Amino acid sequence: MKRIVIATGLLAISFTAAPAATLDTVKQRGALVCGVSAGFAGFSTPDSQGNYKGLDVDYCRALAAGVLGDPSKVRYVALTAQNRFTALQSGEIDVLYRNSTQTYLRGATLGLRQGPINFYDGQGFLVKRDSGVKELKDLKGATVCVAQGTTHEVTLGDYGRSNGIDWKPLVFDRTDTMYQTFFGGRCDVMTQDASALAGAVTTAAPNPADYVVLPQTISKEPLGPFTRNGDEAWSDIITWLHYGLVEAEELGVTSANADEMARSGAPATQRLLGTAGDLGSRLGLDNKWMLQAIKAGGNYAEIFERNVGKASPMKLDRGLNATWNKGGLMYALPFK
Repeated sequence: MKRIVIATGLLAISFTAAPAATLDTVKQRGALVCGVSAGFAGFSTPDSQGNYKGLDVDYCRALAAGVLGDPSKVRYVALTAQNRFTALQSGEIDVLYRNSTQTYLRGATLGLRQGPINFYDGQGFLVKRDSGVKELKDLKGATVCVAQGTTHEVTLGDYGRSNGIDWKPLVFDRTDTMYQTFFGGRCDVMTQDASALAGAVTTAAPNPADYVVLPQTISKEPLGPFTRNGDEAWSDIITWLHYGLVEAEELGVTSANADEMARSGAPATQRLLGTAGDLGSRLGLDNKWMLQAIKAGGNYAEIFERNVGKASPMKLDRGLNATWNKGGLMYALPFK
């Protein structure tokens, strides 16, 4: 980047020229570079052919469909908890969709913008079913597997000190190693987002029926995407993509009926899908960008149910991730 100095009478103003807009970069490249995790079942996991699947992956696909017209035009970069934010700061990736908790310090100190929350979670605990552990106070003196560089590591220490639980953390820089260690019997308990623990049981446990996620959680873990500061146009696209997927659920727009709803739906539906109004162009996109995004993988409910809900091996309840009119916290700003 170039540093430019402008002299105006007695005052010299110095500033750094802004980098190329991410939207322009993505369009010129012809592909979205999406930062994801390498092993969180239900959120981002490669299959034997290296094809990624999961809730975070479906957001990447929807974004590529909306921006580039093709959900397959995505290059996935698998990131650890330690290098995920650096990869975004350095420009290695265009957006981070890696089930990352949004916090005050991350929002204020990383030079990154936190997008809308697309999954409400909490830090939970996984134990063997025959361990006799029923609640957290039963874990005094327990060895706890926990991932390094996560909010879980900090919260574990805070909760233990506040509640007189002298558990012994065993810290890992890779989640796959942590899973191997826990299911190999070296830890009494493993802590992570409750959804991630449910995924670990379905994918890594030698016998899933032998394990149970305790009902208590000890934190709020609002998960969502991250973008770079200074590129408001791109951050707005990430924001409105999520709102569009939630709005589609509220309006009954699905991957199967989106084309028909675009032609004959109510005015609010047609605004969302780009056949009325002129909303997409305000973001530098085709007016039908949300139509393409929804056709790529469905509305929020379809994405949730397919990857982590009742249609998935994890079989999680919607809970807080239900829409506002069904007892949850998902709420879309109006498209008008």
